[in-house]
Amino acid sequence: MGNHIFSQKFKFTLCAAIEILLLCSVLGGSNETDQLALLDIKSKITDHPLGIMSSWNSSFHFCQWRGITCGKRHQRVTMLDLSSHSLQGSISAHLGNLTFLQFLHLYNNSFIGEIPPQIGNLHRLKVLDLYQNSLTGKIPANISGCSNLLVVSIGSNRLVGQVPLEFSTLTKLLIINIQLNNLTGEIPPFFGNFSDLEVLSITYNNFKGTIPDSVGQLKKLWFLAMGVNMLSGTVPPSIYNVSSMNSFTVEENKLHGTILSDLGNAFPSITNFNIGYNQFTGTIPASLSNASNLEIFTIANNGIGGKLPSLEKLQKLRWLSISINNLGTGSDGDLDFLNTVSNKTSLKLLAINSNNFGGSFPISITNFTSLSILTMDRNKLYGNIPAGIGNLVNLEMMYTDGNKFTGHIPEEIGKLKQLKKLDFEGNKLTGNIPSSLGNLTQLTHLYMHNNALSGAIPPTLGKCQSLLLLNLNRNNLSGSIPGEIMSIPSLSIYLGMSQNNLNGPLPVEVIDFSYNNLSGNIPEFLADFDSLMRLNLSFNDFVGMVPEKGIFKNSSAASVVGNKLCGGIAELQLSKCNFRNSRKGRLTLTSKLIIAASVTVCVALAMHILYFLYAKKIRVKPTSSSSVNSLLQVSYQSLLEATNKFSSTNLIGVGSFGSVYKGILEKEEKIVAIKVLNLVNPRASKSFQAECEALRNIRHRNLVKLITACSGVDYQGNDFKALVFEFMAYGSLEEWLHPIINHHNQAERCLSLLQRLNIAIDVASALEYLHHYCQTPIVHCDLKPSNVILDDKMVGHIGDFGLARFFHETSPNSAAPLSSTIGIKGTIGYTAPGLAKVEEVLDPFILEEIKRDMSRRDPNNQGNYEVEECLIAILEIGVACSDEFPSERMSIMDATAQLSAVKRKRLSGEN
Repeated sequence: MGNHIFSQKFKFTLCAAIEILLLCSVLGGSNETDQLALLDIKSKITDHPLGIMSSWNSSFHFCQWRGITCGKRHQRVTMLDLSSHSLQGSISAHLGNLTFLQFLHLYNNSFIGEIPPQIGNLHRLKVLDLYQNSLTGKIPANISGCSNLLVVSIGSNRLVGQVPLEFSTLTKLLIINIQLNNLTGEIPPFFGNFSDLEVLSITYNNFKGTIPDSVGQLKKLWFLAMGVNMLSGTVPPSIYNVSSMNSFTVEENKLHGTILSDLGNAFPSITNFNIGYNQFTGTIPASLSNASNLEIFTIANNGIGGKLPSLEKLQKLRWLSISINNLGTGSDGDLDFLNTVSNKTSLKLLAINSNNFGGSFPISITNFTSLSILTMDRNKLYGNIPAGIGNLVNLEMMYTDGNKFTGHIPEEIGKLKQLKKLDFEGNKLTGNIPSSLGNLTQLTHLYMHNNALSGAIPPTLGKCQSLLLLNLNRNNLSGSIPGEIMSIPSLSIYLGMSQNNLNGPLPVEVIDFSYNNLSGNIPEFLADFDSLMRLNLSFNDFVGMVPEKGIFKNSSAASVVGNKLCGGIAELQLSKCNFRNSRKGRLTLTSKLIIAASVTVCVALAMHILYFLYAKKIRVKPTSSSSVNSLLQVSYQSLLEATNKFSSTNLIGVGSFGSVYKGILEKEEKIVAIKVLNLVNPRASKSFQAECEALRNIRHRNLVKLITACSGVDYQGNDFKALVFEFMAYGSLEEWLHPIINHHNQAERCLSLLQRLNIAIDVASALEYLHHYCQTPIVHCDLKPSNVILDDKMVGHIGDFGLARFFHETSPNSAAPLSSTIGIKGTIGYTAPGLAKVEEVLDPFILEEIKRDMSRRDPNNQGNYEVEECLIAILEIGVACSDEFPSERMSIMDATAQLSAVKRKRLSGEN
């Protein structure tokens, strides 16, 4: 009996072993296969700054490597988690050999390239998380092989194309996150077949067509995000049958129709309802008050009218955005709905601007002590601004402009110490400007123009040391201009005091003669005033030569644009002078007397003030934050409109820190390049700060010009930062050096040798300026062809200063501190160790040019500077700049001079 049992157990064990072996042969691989796959994954990772890959070596079993989890039974990899480690490189195709893998987390890195199709071999995979990378290409069709997938999170990449039909086989899915890509086509109706689906996020793509009615079949769906696409039509009625809905957002599409009258009962658990920036009409249903969990309600920028219902039951409401609609009747009682939420302290944003609301300033607003943003501008409100406004101690933005408010601005306004933007423009306010405004030390924008304010401008405004813009135009202000205001270091966007009754001497801090009719030459004696700190002669009728000494040596201190001038320093970019007509440059007696008298008075005052400041040892230096603030002159809304809602058709480039769009700013009426920072990348904010700091005070013809910047929040409340540059018509040098080859095996565009030489000189000139002629030397740290941009005249400009470094206490000629401070930054590339045969390193297009040159060469012209010699000279300069030891490298000044010499010799040879 015992032998029988033993034989049975042996037989069972043997069968089990055979089955396991068969299973392994079917699945393929072993734990050795896993190790080889992991090593190949490591080989495709080009940078791991946080050191996670350092443990991936033979000193440890691969199951002990960081980011690896193995099953206890088979010692096979079941989880690969390399998320948020700033990894760079591509995803290895050998990933498909980890056949026991169930969880793949690679989110928040900088992986490039396509999602490998071998991912379809991972039949056990449950979670695929590639969110927040720079992956390109299409969603692989054979993702259908991952039949056990529960989560697909591939958003915030650069994926294109349509969602493949094979995706429809993933019927176990709980979460689909494909937002923030460039996907096209229509929303697949088969999404409605994923009966267990709970989350569907497709925002920020290019989906078009209508919302499929089948989405209403997803009875477990609680998060639906379809905003910022090109969807049209109406919201299918079936969607309102999904009672589990918690977040419903379809903003920034072309949807129309009305809001369901039974909304509050259809979505009893709703917390976020956003249909902003569409074409909805009708009214806000009274049933909304039944949605007691509602936190965010956004219907901004539609055509919705009527009155608002009671919000009494909305105890959790913190975001109410109903601006830019047709709400209200223009009479008393329009804002009574605010009284129903008067005891709710959770409200952070109240945006009711650009409607037809009438009545007085609601006293109930002064109870919203958590309020951060209040916009009630462009309505028909009247009456006094209540003193209780001082209760809103958390307020950061307050817009009341474009109404009919009267009375005095209450002194209690000075209690709002978090306030950054305050707008009273276009009302009927009277009385003095409150001196308590000086308490608002974080204030950056103050608009008080177009009122009836009187009295003197309070000197206490000089305490607002973060102020970028101050507009006091068109009031009844009197007295003199306080010097304290003119000493605000950050005041750079706009200062307006026109159409008042101001008198007294002009403060010394203003030396501005722009936009007059002054003519003749610029007097040489202006260059002799050593104490002169700023001189603006722009937009007059001056002619002749610009002096090259004194204040005129600093292009950021002296402005002469909008005249008929010549000469001056190179940074002014004026034409050379021609003195054939001596009469043309004479200064009229009248203008000479005006300038001489004005400047003498101003300089005398300036010297007096400078002596006073020196005696008191006071020196105000702008901080880096104010440097950035001085550039923040454009809103998110303006950039949204300029780029057609950041349409992919306007996308002209994507980098590690953000995307670049082509746009047209309405105010400037010119084409610009808008770099939108990808703030999910932790280094993007530092890049934004670095670019603003580097570019705000440097001017050179071969540097990309930073026009303005934006730092705020988008319409979803997310942080938003963008930089606006001059648009360069011919794109990056990278695109010209590696052109597209058409079906005739020809390059669509290429650069001649002379063009390449000109661009090299452009780049060298910019570097020479940055290293030797800036007040604080700047090192770019990421110079590469993709960061050299070409304008419509093929002139090269250096851009992308996101990794730039300043050297405040270092001589630009001191090599050791530079090398020790910078470390390894930027993009890793390859530099040849020495000079090879010229033909072996040349671009084929240049070889063709050499052949053409040789075919037409005159053998008797011994003085001809041939192309081969030109190339050798250029390569020798390049090698000299790339010496292994920094101290042995050619200086950029010498490199610029030698490249220019090569160009002159080449041109003389051609002639």
